[in-house]
Amino acid sequence: MSTDLFSRSSGATLEGTLERLVFNNPGSGWSVARLRVEGVAQPLTIVGNLAGVRPGETLQLQGTWEEDRRYGRQFRVTSFRSTHPSTLEGIRKYLASGLVSGVGRVTAERIVEKFGAETLRVLDEEPQRLREVPGLGRKRAAAIRKAWREQRDIKDVMVFLQRHDIGTAHALRIFRTYGARAIASVTENPYRLAHDIVGIGFRSADRIAKALGLEADAPRRLEAGVRHVLEEALNDGHCFLPRRRLRARALKLLHPEQPQRHPEPVQTQRLAPAQVDVAIDRLLAHAHLATEPSHEFAPLYTRRIRDMEVECARALVRLRGAGSLAGIDARRAIAAFEGREGVQLSEGQRRAVERALVSRVLVITGGPGTGKTTLVRALIRILGRRQRVVLAAPTGRAARRLAEAAGREAVTLHRLLEWSPHQHRFQRDARTPLDADVFVVDETSMVDLPLMYHLLQAIRSGARLVLVGDVDQLPSVGPGAVLADIIDSDVVDCVRLSEIFRQDERGLIVHNAHLIRRGQPPRIPPAGERADFVFVERRLPQEILDTVSLLVCERLPQALGVDPRRDVQVLSPMNRSNLGTLALNPELQHLLNPNGEPLGATGMRVGDKVMQVRNNYALEVFNGDIGCVEAVDDNEQAARVRFDDRSLHYGFADLDELSLAYACTVHKSQGSEYPVVVLVLHSQHHLMLQRNLLYTAVTRARRQIVVVGERRALSTALRNERGLERNTLLAERLRRLVDQVDRR
Repeated sequence: MSTDLFSRSSGATLEGTLERLVFNNPGSGWSVARLRVEGVAQPLTIVGNLAGVRPGETLQLQGTWEEDRRYGRQFRVTSFRSTHPSTLEGIRKYLASGLVSGVGRVTAERIVEKFGAETLRVLDEEPQRLREVPGLGRKRAAAIRKAWREQRDIKDVMVFLQRHDIGTAHALRIFRTYGARAIASVTENPYRLAHDIVGIGFRSADRIAKALGLEADAPRRLEAGVRHVLEEALNDGHCFLPRRRLRARALKLLHPEQPQRHPEPVQTQRLAPAQVDVAIDRLLAHAHLATEPSHEFAPLYTRRIRDMEVECARALVRLRGAGSLAGIDARRAIAAFEGREGVQLSEGQRRAVERALVSRVLVITGGPGTGKTTLVRALIRILGRRQRVVLAAPTGRAARRLAEAAGREAVTLHRLLEWSPHQHRFQRDARTPLDADVFVVDETSMVDLPLMYHLLQAIRSGARLVLVGDVDQLPSVGPGAVLADIIDSDVVDCVRLSEIFRQDERGLIVHNAHLIRRGQPPRIPPAGERADFVFVERRLPQEILDTVSLLVCERLPQALGVDPRRDVQVLSPMNRSNLGTLALNPELQHLLNPNGEPLGATGMRVGDKVMQVRNNYALEVFNGDIGCVEAVDDNEQAARVRFDDRSLHYGFADLDELSLAYACTVHKSQGSEYPVVVLVLHSQHHLMLQRNLLYTAVTRARRQIVVVGERRALSTALRNERGLERNTLLAERLRRLVDQVDRR
């Protein structure tokens, strides 16, 4: 039997009695335990999420066998089912395991002696009979009843959820969210999981709903599908969808076409567009969705995003307006700055300083090498002599770059607005505004609509707002195109810097970035010529992968003296495809960090370059921040990750917030600069090949960029100037509000 037991490395099944827990993390459910299996002489080691299990239980386990370098052969559990022990000895061990608060070995002996094989039934069905056990008083019996009920609740929840193919980690999150009402909550409305639980989407919730017998045209299902489509649109950067498009996408989601191998439809009842319209109208009636009734698009928003767009427009109009800063002569102030700094401002920079002294809201935009940094420093020096100036940026890395350039402190917008991870909100708002006169926000192209809304709410009337950014870069990862909309509205003062400084110093990176911005082919130096912009033509995906690996691991470190993990960043337009980040990262990990100690079953290792993929306000790390795994502690089920000057602890249950970052998407690279960039371009990326993506990638490189791929992919990106247009009405709202103000 033991030969068969260990014969399969994947998809294995194991059944036995839990002998003891070696380690258990109550927060994550991660456990190391010994399992007694019939016919096997020694207990087997099992590891994984085993929330709520106790010695004496019979466990049915699904998982894989693996060989751990330190601990030897062990069974990694992917899912499990448990049953109560049936023998008296098993029941004694089960009760004495610490499962029930207040029950130790002696008390367990007394309870089992009193009720025998009926012990567990009595605890479940007649817990009041505990008073019959000698030595158990009223208070202690009540405490034991309560503890038994609590552990039974979590076990019932785990069994129910695992029956519907929800893994232990997600099941734990569900139990923490809903508590003892988890089964009732999920049964009543399984679609709430998609909103309340990180990692569970509409399709998983829909699968549970189907198993529970919910009809395909049930109102709850249709409404959940509509909301899911709109939330997916938010993830794509849109603030709304036209009703017609929302209806079509919802129909496709709720009743997809059947695969050819299934000629008979799985659901016999087809959904009609009118049924989706009814669901949309119900959501509008209950204020879950919002619209603009008279608008030609019939736009449909989530209520929250529509309100934010409206309030952003109102706040900008409130802040906007003329108001000279008394006592400062612009020309004399500029001359004094030039004398102190030993620089000479361009006409565009001078104009920006002059506008900053009279405009309450000013936008400064321009590409690399156009002097934005020098201009920001001039504004700070001049305005800071009379007013309190605050510097901020959307990410930690962008804030550090701004601080270095300005020579004074800069903070992230989340820190400026005082995010409270416990209350899940910003402490600074219209009721408790920020105490400053001038706010300079860098990398504004990265600021999405929700973050801009919160910033504007916290700026009091009369303060000045200077938004600095490169509008030709990709828009924010989150919904909206705030910087572009503000500029397009033409109701706010805007200075576009176009004169290129330091061109000789920066070489082809800056020169080619501006050619790309105008849709012109970049200058590609001949092979063998030393340059900071290099194009390596490769056509086949495997050739591209081999070339990228050679460049990152050997050629670039040797030629430039850089660290391949710390200083070289591979960028790809997409996550998926065999030249996307999901394929590139394991390959580069294998080459650059083959022997790092693994972090559980995540695929990451100690020494890996990793990226935060969700905002974590408690740790103050944000989507796109890059760090390095420093250490792992299997006993504590935690890892330590360094982000610049901070070392942070992650429990294994939270490691899904991290991903490998040897390669990342161009979108994720926004706001960052890297010494060396290797950009992968191939026609298989056609959906993402656009001019602003190429421009953003090139401007991420500080010292060297190497583009590896097809010339036709490069040409496609240059021709596609539309990019991925976003559905927003911010610019239109701004123009309309200003017209109303002017008419008054």
